[in-house]
Amino acid sequence: MYRVLIADDEGIAIDSLTFLLEKNYHDSCEIRSARSGRAVIEMAESFRPDIAVMDIQMPGINGIEAIREIRKFSPSTIFLVVTAYDKFDYAKQAIDLNVMSYLTKPLERDTFLDAMNKAMAEIDRSRERRRTDLRNWEKLETVVPVIESGLIYSLLLQDNEPDTIDRYRNLLDLTEDYGYILLIECGDNTQLDNPIGTGIRIQEYYSRIRDIIKEYDHSAVIGQIMMNKIPVFIPHGAHEPDYNERIGTIDRVRLIISQLEEKTGVSFRIGIGHVKPLSEMKLSYQEALRSLSAGSGPVAHADDLPVACEYEGDYPIDIENAIFDNLKRGNTEAATDAADRFFTWMETVHAKEHEESVRMKALEFVLWAEHVSYEDGGMGVYRFTDRADYLKTATTCDIPSLHVWFITKIRAAAEKIASKTRTRADSLIERARNYIDSHYQSDISLDDVSRAINISPYYFSKLFKEESGVTFIEYLTNLRISQAKKLLTDPEISIRDIGVAVGYQDPNYFSRIFRRAVGVSPTEFRAQNVTA
Repeated sequence: MYRVLIADDEGIAIDSLTFLLEKNYHDSCEIRSARSGRAVIEMAESFRPDIAVMDIQMPGINGIEAIREIRKFSPSTIFLVVTAYDKFDYAKQAIDLNVMSYLTKPLERDTFLDAMNKAMAEIDRSRERRRTDLRNWEKLETVVPVIESGLIYSLLLQDNEPDTIDRYRNLLDLTEDYGYILLIECGDNTQLDNPIGTGIRIQEYYSRIRDIIKEYDHSAVIGQIMMNKIPVFIPHGAHEPDYNERIGTIDRVRLIISQLEEKTGVSFRIGIGHVKPLSEMKLSYQEALRSLSAGSGPVAHADDLPVACEYEGDYPIDIENAIFDNLKRGNTEAATDAADRFFTWMETVHAKEHEESVRMKALEFVLWAEHVSYEDGGMGVYRFTDRADYLKTATTCDIPSLHVWFITKIRAAAEKIASKTRTRADSLIERARNYIDSHYQSDISLDDVSRAINISPYYFSKLFKEESGVTFIEYLTNLRISQAKKLLTDPEISIRDIGVAVGYQDPNYFSRIFRRAVGVSPTEFRAQNVTA
């Protein structure tokens, strides 16, 4: 349906144009008319026409002035200007106002209908663009929560893989390397006895909960409901908030709770963890969780409750974190460098007056590093007596020797984690290649190979490409073509049989694949490489 407004001071002209529209477009046009500039402006305010056919010469406000006024409140209206005066200044003003067509009286039927068709086509394109925008917006509203949940899941529930987290951050346009967790708990004391039921009940309000949180912080990343809790990641600068900022955060969270309870009829509490780097967001989550357990009010901040370890002012917690973050990832050099910097700090600041504390801290870190490596499977079989000499070493050797022992043990633990990952990858790829080499004659797929080595197809595909430099299909095709070349040097074997022998049942498909890989057909290759 197109809304068409006809403006002309001559009734016969309005009747004539109305007749043409009704005859040619039937019920697809809703038509209104006006006979003065003032009347057409007033009509356009309520009617909001898609197309306005405007006579320039009307009593009072002329057509050009009326167009200029209507443009202010209805910018999408398409104007067709009609005039009995073929004057350049009128035409120029019409062009300046972005009028689609400038028509002179007496109007020819075909000229007018061509102008209308052009205007309607533009309206159709505009509407389709709008529909596309709305569809994309709708899709985005569906996809963004999934991406946000993926980031939350990666930060909190899995070992942090920087590449995966970075991909999520790019999709969400997040630039901060730090942040903290708000943990929203749904349900009052009576409802908390049934957290699953409360979680199910709150599902119907999930979109509304998201909207309320985004109103207070548009950068918030909101996870899915887990039992009766919703984790929210708030990006932040690297600094720990000062007192005033912390109070401001608590006040905003109180307002969020008020809005949530008003809109859902469910009680809420929110725990707030400390600002952490992304690699430690699990710790902020644990602090927020413990804050909910330790606190009794609607808002519980980790700084207000005994839920996290506090360190003396000069303690290099950042270096300690660097040791164990890099250790867990098998980043040997980075872990070793951090261990060296930590021991240098102990040696410089504490060795003279607190030598025993230095020795105990060195022993503590070495034992914990090996514990991490054992848990990861890197240290191999645990033997109770393997570390029988550690206490003697830590308590009797001189400080420079202890320094060397300390970084050597940290490096060894990191190397074992790294080599375990490397060894497993090498073993998997070797097994995969052996399977492919033994079964390339059959119709094997990526799923077949991944099943044979007992890993998921997605992980196998990614690992195979990283380790081999080619995809599974490329490797299989190269192997088959290599074997086909050898067989083609024997003129006694038919090309069809050669195709079947290397895994291609369809001779035409074999020929296409061979030509794509080698540049010539099997027949041409044989002719070039077999002498009579």
